[in-house]
Amino acid sequence: MTSNTERLPVWQVSEKGKSNTVDVVVKEFPLTITLNNREVVTLLCSPTNLDYLAIGFLFSEGLITGKDDIKKIIVDQQTGVVRVESEEDKGFADELLFKRFITSGCGRGASFYSAADVQNLVKVESDIEISASQVFALVDEFVQRSEVFKATGGVHSAALCDTENILVFSEDIGRHNAIDKVFGECMLKDIPTAGRLIITSGRVSSEILLKVARRNIPLLISKSAPTNLGVRLADDLGVTLVGFARGRKMNVYANEWRIVAKSGG
Repeated sequence: MTSNTERLPVWQVSEKGKSNTVDVVVKEFPLTITLNNREVVTLLCSPTNLDYLAIGFLFSEGLITGKDDIKKIIVDQQTGVVRVESEEDKGFADELLFKRFITSGCGRGASFYSAADVQNLVKVESDIEISASQVFALVDEFVQRSEVFKATGGVHSAALCDTENILVFSEDIGRHNAIDKVFGECMLKDIPTAGRLIITSGRVSSEILLKVARRNIPLLISKSAPTNLGVRLADDLGVTLVGFARGRKMNVYANEWRIVAKSGG
């Protein structure tokens, strides 16, 4: 059992009857993120790597632009608050908070995205290519990484990879949170993201695609499905979008030229 899970009593019921047993259940944790003493959001998440989650979220939402913006991070696990102070308090307009909407994500994700976010993004330019066999190998390793999912079935996973290896791995009850934890770790540890790829276990909706495009990542691979807007944004922003990467099959929804049938071909 990890800090992400708890053992709880359950009744196991079948056609033969019912019996008392114990099951491993994933933990759910409310986290409030503040920036320069202003409350930004409360997320439902898994109670680990909260500093990575806070920094990844603030970057994904455009409230910080990089590591140099960060003056201090204080994680208060007891009260469920991460306090971030920036070097320069640029402030953010009150209307930004009213613009926040609940996303389609697990873990009651929140987002500040608008049409202007898409218009202001530069198209991802990268000549990276990856073979189908490399994608399948990475997804196989990705699936094996999440011990919490194996124990509970209750978390999403995300990973930053190059074409051969998983470089950063994270998991959370929310698919948005899992990706933000990856990006937060990358920022705090100075791990480059440009020209690399993201694997996610979750559905690829528009806000997920935008998170990835913001980091200049040309490849997004999911075990699950995309939405129509996710596909359209991937096409417009130059991101190769792969869905249903399971076993030895996958669907490529946008910019398929980066996926080649064989290594070196």
